[in-house]
Amino acid sequence: MARTVIIEDHGGPEVLKLVDRPVGDPGPGEIRITQKAVGLNFIDVYQRTGLYKMQLPAALGMEAAGVVEAVGDGVTHLKPGDRAAYAAAPPGAYAEARAMPAAQVCPLPDGISFDEGAAMMLKGLTVDYLFTRTTPIKRGDWVLFHAAAGGVGLIACQWARSEGINLIATAGTDEKCQMALEHGAAHAINYRNGDFAARVREITEGRGVDVVMDAVGKDTFEGSLNSLRPLGMMISFGNASGPVPPVDLLALSSRGSLKITRPTLFTHIADHATCQEMAARLFAKVTSGAVKIEIGQRFPLDRIAEAHRALEARGTTGSTILTL
Repeated sequence: MARTVIIEDHGGPEVLKLVDRPVGDPGPGEIRITQKAVGLNFIDVYQRTGLYKMQLPAALGMEAAGVVEAVGDGVTHLKPGDRAAYAAAPPGAYAEARAMPAAQVCPLPDGISFDEGAAMMLKGLTVDYLFTRTTPIKRGDWVLFHAAAGGVGLIACQWARSEGINLIATAGTDEKCQMALEHGAAHAINYRNGDFAARVREITEGRGVDVVMDAVGKDTFEGSLNSLRPLGMMISFGNASGPVPPVDLLALSSRGSLKITRPTLFTHIADHATCQEMAARLFAKVTSGAVKIEIGQRFPLDRIAEAHRALEARGTTGSTILTL
């Protein structure tokens, strides 16, 4: 048995329940993992509220780190006793232990702690696909990144700096803007102080940015389009402020033949070999010191509702983990 967070109905943080559930043995292609730390992400909120539909009752959580206890038939890249971390479907990471598919579970280097592993996999692999797999981005290019003081954002700031990319960060307070600058952003804009798109134009001397990376959604979408240069790419990869309304494709034409995509991490990591390659790039960034994983908050598993409230209120910085 393992303590596990589930929901039986969609709704607010009050629907989160901590229960004891059987773990079971791993089947073919699976592992059983005892978890040491669990990551908190906005996708967990989307699933809890029903924005992303789930069959109920359901366990939540997509990211964790721990020790492999057993492996099923066909699993060759992990063995009992291995340290491991993952961002993977199906949900169920909010647990002391679980049996789960092995393909997206990655061996965790000794130089990375369990807390860091739990804080970095979903967020760091997201940054990897944003910068390496979505559209070509080269040294000297300009990227606008929203919510840059969050877990994904602080990794993105450092990643951009390590690649010679000029990242313009936005955040909701001067303190968060300063944090983004300290982590490698070339410029930072407090979006509460006016039109961020106008400020982007000033910074880029009227040209606009090559790429926008926007996980905020509804509140920033229009300004994001207004920040792009002709032929620029809009990457909408989250909905923290709500879903983006329907888009008039002619608006992309009139703004300069803009491009737009709505990717998800789990498409990029669906292939086992690709997932392991992406994780290797992320681990190399961290072990080299180019990227430091900032853990801003820790909550015990039994305070999961409080953790969700803090995340939704944008009251967190860096990554948030659940301790076990």
